[in-house]
Amino acid sequence: MLRPRPRRYEILIRSSLALAALLTVAITLAIIAVLFGDSLAFFRHVSMVEFVFGLRWAPDIEPLSFGVLPLACGTLLVAAGALLFALPIGVPTAIFLSEYSPRWLRQVAKPVLEILAGIPSVVYGYFAATFVTPLVLKPLFGPERVDAFNAASAALVLGVMILPTICSLCDDAFRSVPVTLREAAYALSATRLEVSTRVVFPAALSGVVAAVLLALARAIGETMAVALAAGSNPQLTLNPFQQVQTMTGYMAQVSMGETAAGSIKYEAIFAIGLTLFAITFSVNWIARRILKRFREVYE
Repeated sequence: MLRPRPRRYEILIRSSLALAALLTVAITLAIIAVLFGDSLAFFRHVSMVEFVFGLRWAPDIEPLSFGVLPLACGTLLVAAGALLFALPIGVPTAIFLSEYSPRWLRQVAKPVLEILAGIPSVVYGYFAATFVTPLVLKPLFGPERVDAFNAASAALVLGVMILPTICSLCDDAFRSVPVTLREAAYALSATRLEVSTRVVFPAALSGVVAAVLLALARAIGETMAVALAAGSNPQLTLNPFQQVQTMTGYMAQVSMGETAAGSIKYEAIFAIGLTLFAITFSVNWIARRILKRFREVYE
């Protein structure tokens, strides 16, 4: 059977879609090329071993040191704290909206949650510095234990910032599970809780993992709120009540200052950006491996 010849507007649409896809790939490759190119200029002055394994970040104090581990530690401490706060709230909230809540409540709750995503990050940072730390953390844990800038305050506001992402995407993943799976479980005398946690949640695990990854990417890449709340003291610590500096916080600090282009301090921005790219790539690769193992088990 002969296929009908495509019309001119169909050819135009296909060409436009192909061009958009190629443009996306080209922009991504250009960003990677810029990161690698300027990072190589940085690594002409600083060895990669010192950068990756160095325990001190001091680009302004003699002797100069460019060990990225303190910045990476601050970034992961804040991002992990944000996930620890947002996941126990976001996933159950999504299950409630998908499986338990009446339609009118869901239509009200989802827009209210998504309003949180529209608040500027600088507002969150100011809220953390003026409310969370002095009025929440210091009365609970004592002023002598909590610095004015600290990772816990940044993690709490960052958890609020990523909460809409987790709730919305997990809710969409749960609602995409076929109704026939729920009906089959109910036919076997399963309760609503069992259907939600043992049928719907495993079936929507790929969507839940995608939501967590997007939230983690948002947490790692957030700049203003973290810079205002966490501080600017890069140090290796697991104490959430101490001041830390994240990789994005240092990049914002240098970008807004008077650092001369071409200086080693300026080139360090690109090396840190390349490190962020490597961390994000690793997280996505690990998640894909976990999803593949999960699918093999359930198949």
